[in-house]
Amino acid sequence: MADPNLTELATTTLRKRSKVTADNVSKGNALLSLLNSNGRVRSADGGRTIIEELEYAENATFKYYSGYEVLDVSKQVVFSAAEYNWKQAAVVISASGLETEVQNTGMEAAIKLLASRSKNAERTMGNNLSTGIYSDGTGTSGKQITGLQALVADDPTSGTVGGINRANFSFWANKIYDFSTESITASSTTIQAAMQNVWLSTQKGNEHADVIVAGTTYYTFFWTSLTAIQRITSTDKAISGFQSLMFLNAPVIYDGDSGLAATRMYFLNTEYLSWRPHTKRNMVPLVKRDSGNQDAIVIPLVFAGNLTMSNASRQGLVLA
Repeated sequence: MADPNLTELATTTLRKRSKVTADNVSKGNALLSLLNSNGRVRSADGGRTIIEELEYAENATFKYYSGYEVLDVSKQVVFSAAEYNWKQAAVVISASGLETEVQNTGMEAAIKLLASRSKNAERTMGNNLSTGIYSDGTGTSGKQITGLQALVADDPTSGTVGGINRANFSFWANKIYDFSTESITASSTTIQAAMQNVWLSTQKGNEHADVIVAGTTYYTFFWTSLTAIQRITSTDKAISGFQSLMFLNAPVIYDGDSGLAATRMYFLNTEYLSWRPHTKRNMVPLVKRDSGNQDAIVIPLVFAGNLTMSNASRQGLVLA
């Protein structure tokens, strides 16, 4: 029996679009765009969880010595790992028999129908994953992406992320500047002092934040705080056309339409952040399925992966 009009066409066309879908999602979010440009989109091909290795301590056997003085040869444990759960998402593209075999009878009409619904599915997937990236990961009963509000916490002395309890391990605490606890009102005249505080607290040697992502209020405060000669902007390809201001040598990017709260400003060292999609579920279509007791077909567009972190102490946050 011949296949319905859209069966093979739908599946093959969507598969050809799958990389485009993933690219469009990364380009639509400033943080993902930067992670992609910095080589921090790292596919994972399986496992019970997503693992990020950690170097959390120095080797305590270091000592200055003289002559035959005894050296410390005790065993040192300096590595561990953070574990992140797989998070899954899907958007379903559907078409009825009326649409595929009656109303859209020509090949060109079928392609237009599929292309329109595919683009809508891509935008839907992109918008929701983007919101997840800036979330605390508790949405949909904890099925949401482990977002920045979980990784770079408002309260870095409590809570568990990556399987590690911050209350028990100080190395897993990010840095914060909280206007409310400092008894200072956030404004264009106070924002730079807060930014300087977090910059210095997250810097170590030549390591520092390589991107600052801000919501509407704090981005506006920073922008207003600059004199005309200081308003240095960048449209570097690393951030795919997202216009940014500069703080020292880090771009300050407005990403307020991606789900980032207005009064949040994240100082991120992306060397220790990764977007970890599964190799076989990076926004790809599954095979076409008949819709049981309906004259219709459905094609799920699926994602599996998570946002991960391997060093919390190099990440910072300005909040109120």
